[in-house]
Amino acid sequence: MSSRRLKALVACAGTAAALAVPVGAGAAPADAAAMRDVLLVGNSQSGSVSFIDGRTYQNLGSFNVIPDLQQRLAEMTLVQRAGYETVKQIEGGDRFVDDVQLAADGRTLYVSRGNLDDAAAFDVATGRELWHTRLDGFHADHAALSPDGTKYVISATTAQVAEVLDPRTGAVIGKFGTGTYPHQNDFTADGRYIYNTSIGITSLPKSLELLKGDFLLEKVDANSLQVVKTWRFPHGIRPNLIAPDGNTFYAQQSYLNGFIKYDLNQGKIVNTVTMPYSDHGKSLSPDDYPQNSAHHGLALSGDGRQLCDVGTIDDYTAVVNTSDLSTKGIFSYPVNSLPYWGTTSADGTRCFVSLSKANAVSVIDYATAKEVARVPVGVFPQRERTGLAAPEAVAALTPAG
Repeated sequence: MSSRRLKALVACAGTAAALAVPVGAGAAPADAAAMRDVLLVGNSQSGSVSFIDGRTYQNLGSFNVIPDLQQRLAEMTLVQRAGYETVKQIEGGDRFVDDVQLAADGRTLYVSRGNLDDAAAFDVATGRELWHTRLDGFHADHAALSPDGTKYVISATTAQVAEVLDPRTGAVIGKFGTGTYPHQNDFTADGRYIYNTSIGITSLPKSLELLKGDFLLEKVDANSLQVVKTWRFPHGIRPNLIAPDGNTFYAQQSYLNGFIKYDLNQGKIVNTVTMPYSDHGKSLSPDDYPQNSAHHGLALSGDGRQLCDVGTIDDYTAVVNTSDLSTKGIFSYPVNSLPYWGTTSADGTRCFVSLSKANAVSVIDYATAKEVARVPVGVFPQRERTGLAAPEAVAALTPAG
């Protein structure tokens, strides 16, 4: 379907909130000491979330987050179904899990369900779906849970808004406008602000990049949902992070084989780090890059001394020193593994990298830039998040393998 047709569908989109069942989100577990450090891995195509022990890297099992798939498809209007099929075609298949978070109670799981264009909450211990809420437009993207567990923000990609939900009920309690195709959301540690970035219309070729829209970083007041500051970028903003100093912004950009270092106070790029191409990366044209991404995955070590740069088209993970932006080491994967996201472990010493086409997670040691483990997961793993899981939730998982 043409991009003109997709834009027409976007203009017709409406919001349909589902009936919500209140849940005691954030409630303390019966035994807080028994909480388990886990890595949550969203298996996008299989519609499940794998739980990996954050210390031993054992796959503890998985949880199905699309038990209502047929019902959700049957509920769609003709316009919604057309949008679903269009997004599915653009992304090369179904992407049922886009993002995932675990509440402080260790058993309430929140999921941004990509092509279903909704968010849902589940009690992992009982397997019960607590609520689901359809978003504006046709695609639910990156999400973030506020530090106090009272707000859940999700990018409604094609609608060019980010919606804020009440995690207890799934009710939409607010929204704010964004750049074109909003993508990543992050709360500041104190919960006062939300940072939202946009990637532009990825279905257009690079030759039409000027028509892809506005590539923005927005700083949003988390209470009023008013945009307090905006930075404009020349290309789509891919995975990104703000260093502990609150001013240094690292970001990957569409088509860039590397990343940039940006000074938020000065409002300018201070370094552009170009990483080496692999033979496979060299063989691709920019329009062959997955969703315009050359490198897609960026994380910072716990001590702030190294960056984990995930080379998507290059099939490697690089560890880069933040002091001088020199490369400490590169670990290469088999061709077409499609490394697609990076998350730092809870102890700050390892970088978890999703290998989307290898159906695995690679564990990279920041100190050595070497892989120390590789964990099989579900089909097409993408987003990864750390959390603490309650023992009853872990016990209820479907065993791995």
